[in-house]
Amino acid sequence: MSTSLSINLKRPSKIYYEGDIIAGVVVVECAGEVRHEGLSLAAEGAVNLQLSSKSVGIFEAFSNSIKPINLLNISVELAPPGKIPAGVTEIPFEIPLRPRQAVSPGYPGLLETYHGVFVNIMYTLKCGMKRSFLNKPLNASCQFFVQYKHQEAPAPKPVRCEVTPSSLRAGRGRRGRGGAAGGAARAPMPRFQLYAEIDSTVCALDKPLTGKIRVDECSVPIKSIELQLVRVETCGCADGYSRDATEIQNIQVGAGDVARAREVPLHMVLPRLFACPTTTTVNFKIEFELNIAVIFEDDYLVTENFPILLLRCR
Repeated sequence: MSTSLSINLKRPSKIYYEGDIIAGVVVVECAGEVRHEGLSLAAEGAVNLQLSSKSVGIFEAFSNSIKPINLLNISVELAPPGKIPAGVTEIPFEIPLRPRQAVSPGYPGLLETYHGVFVNIMYTLKCGMKRSFLNKPLNASCQFFVQYKHQEAPAPKPVRCEVTPSSLRAGRGRRGRGGAAGGAARAPMPRFQLYAEIDSTVCALDKPLTGKIRVDECSVPIKSIELQLVRVETCGCADGYSRDATEIQNIQVGAGDVARAREVPLHMVLPRLFACPTTTTVNFKIEFELNIAVIFEDDYLVTENFPILLLRCR
């Protein structure tokens, strides 16, 4: 005789906002009558931090700041000890989504769900059925997603710039870089003049990033023009921190030697879960950047970097 346990949410999107009621049913399916010692449901949320390999040597400085941060912990009893009849039994539940009350200083409240490399913010429903010592307890889990409520959209902040060899030399380490792969690392920088424009560096998560790039002059053929979204995750505290940048997605907006003096549109839809509102807390930060990369045929690379602010707004 087998017994299964599952959680079904009423909201198909599984997206909830602070103050919402998480409603659904716990489904118990069994071939015969099942005796149990209680059925419980818990809503949990936590931030899990992880150090990159380059920070292993200074692990002691992070020993307190990399512990999981508890955001949500609510438990309810669905059924007292008793019996569940054969067949399919649905047990309804409702749990209010609200932040913890008694918290330590620096508690950030409910944060948006986010799946990163070194920072993960996850929310889960966990159901457990206790049974006699001769039978293993049954467990089921279901992930749900938390989002901020939409706020009013701020005024756009467009950015325009010209990229030339002289601007890269003046801003090296600040916004642009040039380089070549392999043995061509010391090859002379080609002559070029690029114009890049981002419609706004303050971006709504539900709307695409847009802009344009134009190649006014280039002394060598172009291999590719790419638009890159990068997350910058910082873990740590005043004693030390680990800051790592990783690429989320890369879109090729120009293939081959693009026509000169012709505008190439930029359009990027932000990925769900892998992007969230820009977040700053005591123990970690989640920031985002946009790179426009021009790769020449000899693999020489020129990148223009734009720090961006992501918001959950209309």
